[in-house]
Amino acid sequence: MPGTPDLKTDGSPPESPAGTEQSSLTHGLRQRHLSMIALGGVIGAGLFVGSGAGIAAAGPSIVLAYALSGLLVMLVMRMLGEMSAAHPASGSFSVHAERSIGPWAGFTSGWIFWTLLCVAVAVEALGAAAIMAEWFPGTPDWLWVAVFMAVFCGTNLLSVRNFGEYEFWFAALKVAAIVLFLLLGAAAVLGLLPGVDSPGAANLVGEGGFFPGGAEGLVAGLLASLFAYGGLETVTIAAAESHDPVRGVAKAVRTAMWRVAVFYVGSMLVVVTLIPWHDESVLSGPYAAVLDHLGIPAAAQIMNVVVLVALLSAMNANIYGASRMAYSLVRRGEGPAFLGRVAGGVPRRAVLASSAFGFFAVLLSFWWPDTVFTWLLNMVGAAVLVVWSFIAVSQLRTRRRLEREAPEKLVVRMWLFPVLTWASLAAVAAVLLLMLREDATRVQLAFTAGLTLALALVGLLRQRAAARAR
Repeated sequence: MPGTPDLKTDGSPPESPAGTEQSSLTHGLRQRHLSMIALGGVIGAGLFVGSGAGIAAAGPSIVLAYALSGLLVMLVMRMLGEMSAAHPASGSFSVHAERSIGPWAGFTSGWIFWTLLCVAVAVEALGAAAIMAEWFPGTPDWLWVAVFMAVFCGTNLLSVRNFGEYEFWFAALKVAAIVLFLLLGAAAVLGLLPGVDSPGAANLVGEGGFFPGGAEGLVAGLLASLFAYGGLETVTIAAAESHDPVRGVAKAVRTAMWRVAVFYVGSMLVVVTLIPWHDESVLSGPYAAVLDHLGIPAAAQIMNVVVLVALLSAMNANIYGASRMAYSLVRRGEGPAFLGRVAGGVPRRAVLASSAFGFFAVLLSFWWPDTVFTWLLNMVGAAVLVVWSFIAVSQLRTRRRLEREAPEKLVVRMWLFPVLTWASLAAVAAVLLLMLREDATRVQLAFTAGLTLALALVGLLRQRAAARAR
């Protein structure tokens, strides 16, 4: 096929990106690290705070919205897990796209994901700084941003094991917090909590019904919930630096998918069952609202601590993921070569570049908050959907090749292939169409489309230049 590199019998390019990367990077991550990275990667501030907007739009039907979007994410992760178990690589889906579609696809998906992670680092740093400035009045936000960026850049510069340990404990705290929330909420719903009366189904169906906003509300909730799941991809990037990449990614993907779905859907069910969906406190922070309703002292400050941990965890993970993606792209000839140097098993220049871009994005938020920074946010607004599309197309092509040439590598298999892969692509297309209906998401879609097309054009030109040089 034109534009697709020649393949060896195992389905890899002439010089396997995965093999090249793994020979330079260390294998400092253990299974416990991968499991918690997978679980903690998506339990972010977006769930603890941002879910309030989805509840306000959809009402109790936010439970259905999270279930539907969670199903799509589970399918995408299953596809990615299948490919990553067969070919572990720190470039994850970017490597798979290059193998199955062509270098331009690896270039496009890799660099748009790198941009997404770096912008996310900036947003998380700003959010964490705002909490610290509230706790320590008189201290400027920029000071806390600088401290957090320095700490996590330094952590990622030292060793992958350092990253793994930080992320393990951050994720453990987040998981413990949400499990405790679910247990308290379930006890309150069942009337087992002293001093708290069970509301029964009154808030679920008695405040305008289960669909108070109708189909429009469900769609708004679906869009709000879908992007809260972003972050699971990091575990397939990290798997390449584990002691047993194949077993590690297979186990992490299998266990994380259903657990995350339980955390998200279960916690939304607790919130809308205990609190009327239109309560103003839900919009500002649904988890804090529930804890306050249950009579937990200092509920708002408890959730501030949890949100801070979630933000710092996401910063740590995103600096790691961005640096490994940049490193993988560079080692495959898809980026500036000086970023590809490894010292002590860590791509330190890639870590510094990723952290620097994130810090520069923070500066943009101070200098031009309503123009340049907003444009940057819009450019990555739908980037995860672009990545998911590349994952689905790559899996369609990779699966058939593996079945034909190396079936023993199919340690993880996509369910009902190819039906559910095509269904996932159709679902992503449906979400893109839904985004066209809303003003805010339509702007995001336009900016993301512009960035994607620009990267694809550069990638195609590079691919053709490389072909002519051969």
